[in-house]
Amino acid sequence: MNFENILVTGSAGFIGAGVAKKLLDKGVEVVGIDNMNDYYNPELKEWRLKRIEKYANFKFFRADIGDRDSLEEIFDEHEFDAIINLAARAGVRASIEDPWLYLQTNVTGTLNLLELAREKNIKKIVHASSSSVYGNAEIPFSEDENTDRPVSQYAATKKSSEVLCYTYHYLYGLNITILRYFTVYGPAGRPDMALLKFIRSVSEGEEITVFGDGTQKRDFTYIDDIAEGTIKALKPLGYEIINLGNDRPIEVAHLIKLIEDNLGKKAKIKRLERHPADVKDTWANIEKAKKLLGWEPKTSIEESVKRTAEWYKKVKNLRLF
Repeated sequence: MNFENILVTGSAGFIGAGVAKKLLDKGVEVVGIDNMNDYYNPELKEWRLKRIEKYANFKFFRADIGDRDSLEEIFDEHEFDAIINLAARAGVRASIEDPWLYLQTNVTGTLNLLELAREKNIKKIVHASSSSVYGNAEIPFSEDENTDRPVSQYAATKKSSEVLCYTYHYLYGLNITILRYFTVYGPAGRPDMALLKFIRSVSEGEEITVFGDGTQKRDFTYIDDIAEGTIKALKPLGYEIINLGNDRPIEVAHLIKLIEDNLGKKAKIKRLERHPADVKDTWANIEKAKKLLGWEPKTSIEESVKRTAEWYKKVKNLRLF
C-alpha cells in the first residue's frame, strides 16, 4: 500500500473506526470526518473515537459530507492520496420515515466527495455500499446481479451512490472500488442491529423482537474481517464492485441460541410479521473478493458472538446504548 494520507469519512462509525484504527496501526496518516449524528446514542461514537484519537497520526473533524463548504475547507488544508467513504445514513426502516435525510448524506454527500476527488486529483476512492441493493434477488448475491429493484429508500440511495461513482470513473478516470457490505457486527457495533440489540435485551431480561419465524438468514460478517477487506480494496482496480461478506449465512434463530449460550440466559421472544422492506435472506458470493483482493473472512460466528458478548459485559454499565 503506497498511500500515506487517507481521508476516512464516518470515522466514528462502527466500520469507520475499525478501518481507521487498522490504518493508524500501519503508520498511515488518517484524517477522520464524522457528523456524530444521533441516529443512535452518540456516546457510543465518542467511545469509538477515543480509541483512535490517541494516535499521533490521526486528526478528526466534526463535519458532514453533505455540507460541501465544510468539506472544501478540509480538502484545502490537507492533501489526500485516497478517500475511504464510510459515512452514510444507515437503517432500512428509518429511511422509510425520512428519505430526504438519506438522500442528503448517501447521495449528495457522495457527490460532494467525488467532485472534490476530481478537483484535487485524488488517486483512489473506496466507497461503502450495502447488500441491501440486491433486494430480493436470487441468492447467493453476485456482483453482476441486476440491482435495479431496491426495496427501501436506504437501498435506493446506496444504489444511486454506486451509479454516481461509475459516472465519475467513466468521465474523469477516477479509480473507485465499491464494497457491498453484508451485516457487519462485533464489539462496539451498531446498537440497532440484531446482535447487540439482542445481547442487551437478553442480558437485561427484556423481550427481543423477531420479525418473522427466525428462519431468515443473514450473512453476518465480523468487523475485523470487514476492516481488513476495506483496506485491501485500496488496490488500484479501475472501477469494481466487490462483495464483502461471510459466505456462510446463518438463521436468526441460531444467532439467538449462540447469544443465550454466551450469556447463560434464555431469550424472551416476541414475534412480528416481517417488514416488507426487509429481505428474507442475504448471502454473499465472495469469489471476486478472493480473486481481486486476496480476501476472505477468517472469524467464525461462534467466536464473533463470544467476543461481542464479552465486550458488552465490560461496557454495559457505561450505558452506551
